[in-house]
Amino acid sequence: MLFGQVANFKTNSNIPIEKFAIAINSNLKKSIIIKSAEEVGERFHSRLSCKKKTYRYVINNQEIGTAIYRNLETHIPQKLDIEKMKQAIKFFEGEHDFKAFKASGTSSKSSVRTIYQAQVLEREEGRIWIELTGNGFLYNMVRIIAGTIVEVGLGNKKPEEITKIIQERDRSKAGKTLPPQGLYLVKVEYENH
Repeated sequence: MLFGQVANFKTNSNIPIEKFAIAINSNLKKSIIIKSAEEVGERFHSRLSCKKKTYRYVINNQEIGTAIYRNLETHIPQKLDIEKMKQAIKFFEGEHDFKAFKASGTSSKSSVRTIYQAQVLEREEGRIWIELTGNGFLYNMVRIIAGTIVEVGLGNKKPEEITKIIQERDRSKAGKTLPPQGLYLVKVEYENH
């Protein structure tokens, strides 16, 4: 379940833009749906024209997980210290070299990224959201940051250690990569959109 996916393509279709989503949906599997369509300039690229992305990582922090949402969230039964997690997440804000938070084999030339907003939110029924808004993300970066924040929540790391982990740029000092279940692209923002 990905909320903020955007795609673009060129077409010579005569279908009016306001009917485009309906036309495409009639040919798709029921597991995917086009919510809207709009015409954009020739130079627009859904990935390269992006200015900000917001990702959310969802953790079920109840003692017993749920069968219904097992593929939509990560279950961590140990009680997490939310206040320490909220302190720790703020250290990620700003421009940093996130080398410690990228998976091996990442093809990006630079690991410098800017995080505009980072927050830990308590939600209903023992759910915790870790949300990051930035100008770009490295492969598995959000899942590694979430894993590091969980380490803080478990008491294995102190919130202030985040600064040192970022500065040392050593992947082994950060937390583990959490599973993909629970990761959502919530929003993609473009200039003039």
